Amino acid sequence: MTAAPTIKVVVVEDDPALGEALAQALRLEGMDVALYSDARIVMRSIGPSFDGVIVSDVRLPGIDGIEFFELVRKQDPDIPVIFTTGHGDVAMAVDMLKNGAADFFTKPYSISEILRAIQTAAEKRNLVLENRRLRSALSNRGKVGVIGTSQAAETLRNVLTAVAEADIDAVLVGETGTGKTYAARLLHDLSPRASRPFITIDPGLVAHRDAELVLFGREPGTGLSRTGLIERANGGTLFLDDVGAMEGAIRSRLLSTLETRTLLPLGAERERKLDFRVIVAARESSAAGDSMLTPSFESRLGAVRISLPPLSERRDDIADFFRRFVADLEVSTNKTAEPIGAAEWRHMQTHDWPGNLHELRGYAHAFILGISATGTVANAGAGIGSLQTVVADFEKSVLEEALRMSDGNVSIVADRMQIPRKTLYDKLSRYELRPRDFRRDLPS
Repeated sequence: MTAAPTIKVVVVEDDPALGEALAQALRLEGMDVALYSDARIVMRSIGPSFDGVIVSDVRLPGIDGIEFFELVRKQDPDIPVIFTTGHGDVAMAVDMLKNGAADFFTKPYSISEILRAIQTAAEKRNLVLENRRLRSALSNRGKVGVIGTSQAAETLRNVLTAVAEADIDAVLVGETGTGKTYAARLLHDLSPRASRPFITIDPGLVAHRDAELVLFGREPGTGLSRTGLIERANGGTLFLDDVGAMEGAIRSRLLSTLETRTLLPLGAERERKLDFRVIVAARESSAAGDSMLTPSFESRLGAVRISLPPLSERRDDIADFFRRFVADLEVSTNKTAEPIGAAEWRHMQTHDWPGNLHELRGYAHAFILGISATGTVANAGAGIGSLQTVVADFEKSVLEEALRMSDGNVSIVADRMQIPRKTLYDKLSRYELRPRDFRRDLPS
């Protein structure tokens, strides 16, 4: 039997005592609560995929409840927001209710009443998201988003389709930058589990000082309760993204959980039976020695191994990837690319691309900024700026993207960019980039 999904709640309250009291009451009910005092920080992690409920005070520092509500609605008008308010702000709260707020409560409010409102709002939100996922899954049936027309692309497209529909565990093996994360997401989106959660465990989480708590969770009534990432994947897909080696005791627990699909949260006395699909990604160079991918583990898991070819074996697809990257970057940078010249095409077809798609995307980003294949600046003097400025802008944008992809984990960025941590910190300082600004706060 599939466990009911844990309700996620974001509480925004600038009064520490009131905020902690509400958060603790909700956690005692088994809810996963994140507490904030500033709505501007909350907006960094709110988007159309947000699958929880927001409970916010009307009066807040920085931006007030009305402005916060408008920002949330711009992200997704169906995100449920419940407001708490003092007697003097009732008229304001009523107006927000008319404009789509889920509910409002006047302080001091009844915990039992606000609890029921959260449960109702969470049920409605889950229905909205599930309907969206189902519509997306139906529209994508038979359309596997593997870019390219080469034989390698066609083979990969057919394999991913077959494995996705079979709903079996999979191991994705390939060099860095070959699209393992994208392939994992495709396997989920094209599977019968498309409407259920897709949960990622990456090196940053494994290295987290509370890794055991983050992965396995804590039983209610044994301290601050928390739903672990593994349990959040119940009914859906658990993606292990190049986690590599980890501390021995945690590794043994994780491997046992993956094999048996049973979970024992911290403080719990009984195991819980879960139902999720496992997808593991590993770099080609480290797969043989990776503790997560021993032959015995793969055989016990019963996983299908899928090899993702490097870009050097998909030269016929390079132009298609480059055009897609340029089109996406034109939108995100608000710049118009110059026509692709002979030097660029020659470089793309003769270069070995050891960084694969990551490197090609970086090359597309340089192209958008006017840096040619030889490192010179196209149309110098036409508003592009000096070569030093353009290169600095490009380096900063690459660092920003790397931080976003790693949720601000400096160790991961340094490893993927193959530079010493001190060098990375020097560059972050030069461009005034703070890793914590790119982190998604883990609910406490």
